Amino acid sequence: MVTINKIYTKTGDKGETSLGDGTRVKKFSPRVIACGETDELNSVIGLLHLYAHKDFPEIAAHLDRIRNELFDCGADLCIPYQETGEKPGEFLRITAGQVQFLESEIDRINANIPPLRSFILPGGSVSATYAHLARTVARRAERAVCVLTDQEPLNPELVRYFNRLSDYLFVLCRHFNNDGADDVLWKPGLTK
Repeated sequence: MVTINKIYTKTGDKGETSLGDGTRVKKFSPRVIACGETDELNSVIGLLHLYAHKDFPEIAAHLDRIRNELFDCGADLCIPYQETGEKPGEFLRITAGQVQFLESEIDRINANIPPLRSFILPGGSVSATYAHLARTVARRAERAVCVLTDQEPLNPELVRYFNRLSDYLFVLCRHFNNDGADDVLWKPGLTK
């Protein structure tokens, strides 16, 4: 259990922060940026949940799960990954099962949506618009995780998780737009 007694510690006043293992790093390090992008994504999914929960209670329950899993992602990111020597369960890590859950939900929801014949623009219903916002923030978080992966070892399930999450959010956009019937289609070269 986490206990937070003090909100400010002044330990970050010189532009550094502590990772979960106590290592001090710059606040602009790729690891801290990836953690921040994950936190922002979680906030945007909270906003999506606010709008989607009334009309889509099952999806809202999944969004609750995803918000918790994004904290798991943050926990995974804040403790450097050891490719060898790390004992199973020693640290909280994203698992293949969490990725598979997203894949099964993508398949389930997408089964009722006709194939795209054009790219779609962000818009349509309020829930779809917030899902589009969450999708783009998820892609940014994914890019930040990929930058970190290029520099040091990471749990390989992290990149998979972010990739599937943005796909899941895209499918939600279409689902929230009457299973694609109310998607706003891109019209290339459209001028007034």
